Amino acid sequence: MEEFLNHLSEHFRLPLDNPVLIFSLILFIILLAPILLSKIRVPGIIGLILSGIIIGPHGLQLLEEGLFVQVFSTIGLLYIMFIAGLELDINEFRAYRNKSLLFGLLTFSIPLIVGFPVCHYILGYGVDASFLTASMFSTHTLVTYPIVSRIGVSKNQAVAITVGGTILTDTAVLLILAVIMGSHEGNLGLGFWVKMIVSLIVFSLIMFKVVPKVAAWFFQKMQTEKHSHYIFVLAIIFFAAFLAEVAGFEPIIGAFVSGLALNRLIPHSSALMNRIEFIGNSLFIPFFLISVGMLVDVKVILSGPMALVIAATLTVVSIFGKWLAAFVTQLVYKYSINQRNLIFGLSSAHAAATLAVILVGYKAKILDSNILNGTVILILFTCIIASFVTEKAAKRIVVDSEAEEFDEQATTSFFKNEHILMPIANPANMDKSLEFAILIKDKKSTHPITILTVVPNNIQAEKNIMKSKERLELLVKEATAAETVANLAATIDLNPAAGIVRTARETMVDTIIMGWPENTGFIEKLVGEKMDSVLNQTDKILFICHFHMPLTNHRRILLAVPKLSEREKGFKQWVDKIVLLASEISVPVMMYCNDDTEKYIKEYLTSRKIKLSLTFNNLTNWDDFLIISKEIQVNDLFILVSARKGSVSHIGALDNIPKKLEGYFNSYSRIIIYP
Repeated sequence: MEEFLNHLSEHFRLPLDNPVLIFSLILFIILLAPILLSKIRVPGIIGLILSGIIIGPHGLQLLEEGLFVQVFSTIGLLYIMFIAGLELDINEFRAYRNKSLLFGLLTFSIPLIVGFPVCHYILGYGVDASFLTASMFSTHTLVTYPIVSRIGVSKNQAVAITVGGTILTDTAVLLILAVIMGSHEGNLGLGFWVKMIVSLIVFSLIMFKVVPKVAAWFFQKMQTEKHSHYIFVLAIIFFAAFLAEVAGFEPIIGAFVSGLALNRLIPHSSALMNRIEFIGNSLFIPFFLISVGMLVDVKVILSGPMALVIAATLTVVSIFGKWLAAFVTQLVYKYSINQRNLIFGLSSAHAAATLAVILVGYKAKILDSNILNGTVILILFTCIIASFVTEKAAKRIVVDSEAEEFDEQATTSFFKNEHILMPIANPANMDKSLEFAILIKDKKSTHPITILTVVPNNIQAEKNIMKSKERLELLVKEATAAETVANLAATIDLNPAAGIVRTARETMVDTIIMGWPENTGFIEKLVGEKMDSVLNQTDKILFICHFHMPLTNHRRILLAVPKLSEREKGFKQWVDKIVLLASEISVPVMMYCNDDTEKYIKEYLTSRKIKLSLTFNNLTNWDDFLIISKEIQVNDLFILVSARKGSVSHIGALDNIPKKLEGYFNSYSRIIIYP
C-alpha cells in the first residue's frame, strides 16, 4: 500500500510533469470553466484566464511554464492571428482599407502620445524606457476575436477595420522595438535599415506570390485527401511564423499574413474552414488563454506601493488610449456606439505582442521589474474588460441587425426557408457542384440540401435505388463536414426530368442545381431534353453547372446579363447568390450588361449596403455576345443569366444556349442561371 501511495505521489508531485495528467487538467478546464462562468453571465474567455492564474506558477503551482505549455500556447496565439486573417472579408477590407489605415494610425499614435509624457514626467523614467513603454500601450492582441466569431459579427465593418488596424499597429510597434534595440546596442546604421527593408520585401513576395500558388496547386491535386488539407494549412501557418522571425518580425505577423494569403482559397462555408475553426476554438485558442493567465502574478500588487501605482497607471493609460482611439474613429466615420465599443473591445486587450515588447526591454535592462510586473497586471485587467465590452457590443449589434433585416423583409431577396435540390446523374462529377451549393445556400435557412437520384421504373428499380444511395453517402458526409445538413432522396420515374420536376413540387424547393454532362457528343440530347423539361414544368431558379477546377482556384467571375433582366421576378435572388459566391471565394466580378441594368444593379447593391469588387462592361449587341469568349482566361468562372421562353428578358440569342456555350467555352468553368 505504501508503495502504491508513493507511486501515486510521484505522479501528483507539484508542479505536474506527467504530460498525460497535464493535458487532462487543461482539457477539464477548457470544458468546465466556460460552462460554470456562463451561469453568472461571465464570458468564457475570462474563465480560462482566471483558471490559468489559479493553476499557474504564481497560484497553486500545478503547472509551470514548461515546453509543453509553451508549444500549445504558441499554437493558440498563432491560431488567433491566422483565423483573424482568414475570416477577414477581402472585399470589405479592400473597400475599407483606408479606414483600416486610419484606425491603425490612431490606435498606434494616440496611446503613444498619451503614454510617453505619463511615463517620462509622472513615473520619472528615461526617454528610451518611456518611449518603449508607451509603444507597448499601442499594441493589442485579438484575444476577444473568438467572441465576435462565435456571435457572428466577424463581417461587421467595425471588425474589418479593427483587424486591419491590428496588423498595422503591431507591425509599427515591433519595428519601433527593433529600432530602439538597434539604437541601444549601437547598431542603428545603414546596414540595419537595408536588412529590414529587404527582409520585408522578400517575406511579402513569398507569402503573397508563392504561397497562394502552391496552396491552389495542392488543393487541386489532393482534392480527395481532405485530411491533408488541414495539415497543409497548419504547416503554412508555422512556416509563415518562422519566416517572419527570420525576417526580424514577430511570429504573430507571419500567422496573420498566412491567413490573408490563404483567405481566397478557403471559403468561409467550406468543410476545411469548419475544421480549422472547430479545432482552434476547441483546443489551441483556449490553451493560449490559459497560458496568458499563468503569466499573471497577483502578489505583485502586494509587493509595495510603487508597484501598485505603476500597475494602476499603466492599466488606466492603456485603456484610456485605446478608448480614445476608438472614440475618434467613431466620430470620423460616424459609427454607432455599439460599433465604437466593439472596436474598443477588440483593440484594448493586451497579451502576446505587449509582453514581447516589455520582455525584450527588460532583458536589455532598459525597463525595470516594476514595469514588467505592472504590464502583467495590465494584461489581466485589459483582457477582462475587453471580454465584457466585446461580448456586450457584439450581441447588441446582432440585435440591431436583426431589427434592420425585419424592417427590410419586404425588399430582401434572401429566402429564410430556402430549399435547394441537387439531382445527381453521376456522383463522381458532383463534388464541385455540392461545394457550389454549400457556398450559395442561405445560412439562415433550416432546410437541408436535398440530393436526388432518379432511377428508371423497371424491375431493377429497388436495387438501383439502394446502389444510388450508397454512392451518394460520400456527398452527404462532405456536406456534414461543412456543417451543412444534406439528405438523400430517391425516386422512381419514367425519366430523370419527370422525377426532378415531381420531387421539386413535392418538396417545394426554391433552387435546383444540375450538373453539366461531360459527353459533348450527346450534349443536345442529354442537356436539351432534360433541361427543357425542367424549365418548362417548374418556375424555380435553375443553375446548370460545369466546373473545370475547384471553385477557390478561380480568379474572376465573368457575368453576362441580358437586357431587362432586372424586370424578372427572380432578379434579386440570383444577384444575392452571385454576391455570396464572390464573397465566399473572394474574387472580383466583371459584368457585361447594358446601361439600364448596370444602373439598377448599382442601386440595388447600394440599398443592401453590399461591398463587392465589381466592374461593368457595356454589352448591347446580344447577337454577338459570344465575343466574351475572347476575353475569358483559364481560371475565370463564366456565368450567363438566361431566361425562359416567354419571359420579359428572353431573346433569340439565348435559344439552345447550352450547345453554344459548349462550343465556345468548352475549356472553362461555366454556369447558366435561369431565374
